[in-house]
Formats: sequence, C-alpha cells, structure tokens
Amino acid sequence: MPVIRLETHIKAKQKIVFDLAISIDFQSEAVRSSNERAVAGRTSGLIGLNETVTWHGKHLGVWQHLTTRVTEFYPPHFFADEMEKGAFKRMRHEHYFATTEEGTLMKDVFQFQAPLGILGRLANKLFLKTYMTNFLKGRNKILKEYAESGRWREVLPENYK
Repeated sequence: MPVIRLETHIKAKQKIVFDLAISIDFQSEAVRSSNERAVAGRTSGLIGLNETVTWHGKHLGVWQHLTTRVTEFYPPHFFADEMEKGAFKRMRHEHYFATTEEGTLMKDVFQFQAPLGILGRLANKLFLKTYMTNFLKGRNKILKEYAESGRWREVLPENYK
C-alpha cells in the first residue's frame, strides 16, 4: 500500500495551523484546482471527531465523490480521517502538528490503496502516488500561505477575530 509522508514548516501558531487543517471552508478554498466542494455531512466550519464530509471534485479528469470520517481527534496535535466511500479501496490520512521555535511543524501520513487489484497497483506506480503527492503538497502550500499571511482570518470562525 503506498504511503506519502510530507513535512511542512509553518511560521504560525499551532492552533491556527490545526484549525485550518480541520476547516471545511479552508479546504474548499485550497483545492480550487479540482473544483472540490463539500456536498454532504459537515459542509462548513470545523470538522470534529466522528463527523463526515463528502467532497465532490474533479480528479484525473473524472468527477468523483469522496466521503471521509474523522476517526481520531486530539486537538491541536493530531487527527486522522478515513474514507468511507470513494474511488480508493482504502484511504487513511493522519495529520500531526507540533510547536517549533519558528512556529509549527505539520506532518502528513497519507496511506491509500487503489481498487482493481493488479491494475490498481500498476496505476499507483505509474501516476497515482505522484498525483496524490502533488495534490497534498499544493494544499499544504496554500495552508502555509494562509497561516503565515493572516489570511486564515478569512476562513476561521468569528471567535478568532
């Protein structure tokens, strides 16, 4: 099963970085390239333990739905979400956050398994792992920009302002 591991250093408080990561509104802004939007479950605000969100977006030229559930939640240090329905056979995304001297270290561990047996394994090797890595790096780059520039105020709840 492919595993993607990413580390992103962000010059912002851990709580802001964590809350951006659980913000449905931020995710909708961050993944505009795929026209992704929340269509069911939690569709705005901050997602929490046992909540689901269904995303509708275009990936690899195909419109898809992906429903995930937050299965572990320890703010502001860690949360994990897992696919309930979608194109993967299996998917789990772990999000880790730690305070550093410069701000926050955000780590992603993204595990997935493509469907279709040997054809899925071939797709993993040929393009799927690269596509998912670039998708996550793009999201993290935008999260970093929002957190460091103060744009987080545009998507986080009023009590931050």
